[in-house]
Amino acid sequence: MTDLPPHVAANRQAWDAKADQYVARGEEAWARSEPVWGAWCIPNADLPLLPGDLSGLHAIELGCGTAYGSAWMARRGARVTGVDNSAAQLATARRLQREHGLEFPLVHGNAESLPQLADASFDFVLSEYGASIWADPFAWIPEAHRLLRPGG
Repeated sequence: MTDLPPHVAANRQAWDAKADQYVARGEEAWARSEPVWGAWCIPNADLPLLPGDLSGLHAIELGCGTAYGSAWMARRGARVTGVDNSAAQLATARRLQREHGLEFPLVHGNAESLPQLADASFDFVLSEYGASIWADPFAWIPEAHRLLRPGG
């Protein structure tokens, strides 16, 4: 873990320690057929952030946690990759993938620096609660831009 910036390492430790507190929310979100956003669970119909059809698009969720956002994108036809800084959160995501019959890559990584992922390899980037809140915006936003294809 020494190759991580101190704030990323501290974030990883904290989220691994409290991941069990987010299992129920993840289970509820995975069970939803329609996305809801934020702490107030605003329906996607009222706040249309996720297109109804993502068929054929490559999508990535930065800070996916239990990966319910990734699941919503996969159900809309996207080829999804979920990224999270917490191995414990990703363990829950893998269990929920099995339970819901969805498979997509889950990467244990830091949304501020994902050198293992190629430039311009995604059409759509989502960060509903993860990187958008917990990562350095001066690092993760340029990284999201790097990962996006032109027009993404």
